[in-house]
Amino acid sequence: MKDVQALRNGLLAWYRLNRRDLPWRRTRDPYAIWISEAMLQQTRVDTVIPYWQRFLDRFPDVEALARAEMDEVLELWAGLGYYSRARNLREAARTVVDRHGGRLPEDVETLRSLPGVGRYTAGAVSSIAFDRPEPVLDGNVKRVLARLLGLREDVSKRDVVERLWDEAARLAAGPAPGDLNQALMELGATVCTPRSPSCARCPLRGPCAARAAGDPEAIPLAKKKPPAARVEGAAALVVRGARALAVRRPPRGLMGGLWELPGDDLADGERPAAGLRRALRERVGLEVGPLRKAGCVEHLFTHRHLRLHVYHCEAAPGRVRRAGPDAHRWLPPTRLAALPQATLTRKALELVLPA
Repeated sequence: MKDVQALRNGLLAWYRLNRRDLPWRRTRDPYAIWISEAMLQQTRVDTVIPYWQRFLDRFPDVEALARAEMDEVLELWAGLGYYSRARNLREAARTVVDRHGGRLPEDVETLRSLPGVGRYTAGAVSSIAFDRPEPVLDGNVKRVLARLLGLREDVSKRDVVERLWDEAARLAAGPAPGDLNQALMELGATVCTPRSPSCARCPLRGPCAARAAGDPEAIPLAKKKPPAARVEGAAALVVRGARALAVRRPPRGLMGGLWELPGDDLADGERPAAGLRRALRERVGLEVGPLRKAGCVEHLFTHRHLRLHVYHCEAAPGRVRRAGPDAHRWLPPTRLAALPQATLTRKALELVLPA
């Protein structure tokens, strides 16, 4: 990459004229910036904005987050997805309070020692909040740099990734590293997009190798994603008198720590009603009466497409014996919607609860 100073000047001038007015760009509070960076991972800006605002209203500083119960944190995160981010934030906040006097560390190495803080997040927080010359490399920055350099290689390969980190570090080494990093991310999000990039509006159009070659969309090389596995499952609103059963998933794994209706995936060839009865016996130790089907909901996760058959039934006498869920509650059905839960569970509850 030639004439790094000219590239920096062009990026900073463009960013200061064209950056979006996002709420976390109006603060220098390291905590608020850290929360935004955690939420923005694999999530659209428009989706994050209201979550970020509600989260900071409830947990305005690292001490408040460290004191919070996990259910409180997950309640604010529900619907945002990738729930391990929320769990890691709370655990990292406790580490900051216990080991760093309640102040978020400034240097990359110490930031990376916090739960859930990787190389990108550490660089973003260190540069944006503390003005340290540390690089960032997310999907947008990878695309911008790969096109600028004309890299016709798989940008997920380790040696290519390390080269891109080195190039990002060269750009970050100078005044206003936080703005420089945000300029790269902003450019990838709004101009140097995966499809139909607006090369005429790009401050790097002159030295860009991909534009010179006339095929910027060909860079970086597209990596084929395997199709999502199709999975069938069954769950039920299990009632006993005036109360319904909710179960909480274990803290690790898909939708970890969230509440849901009891049920499970179906085995290959298993009929939904039979599979549900089997799952209720195995996972909560309950037999149930007649099953009344309420309908089906579908949800696409990263690697699987789930169709969930949803039922309503009454529990036979007997206590809950959990094998899988780490907690359970019997609640009035109308209170189920207030529990921290994933979008899939919200869809299921819409089928079985009165409007």
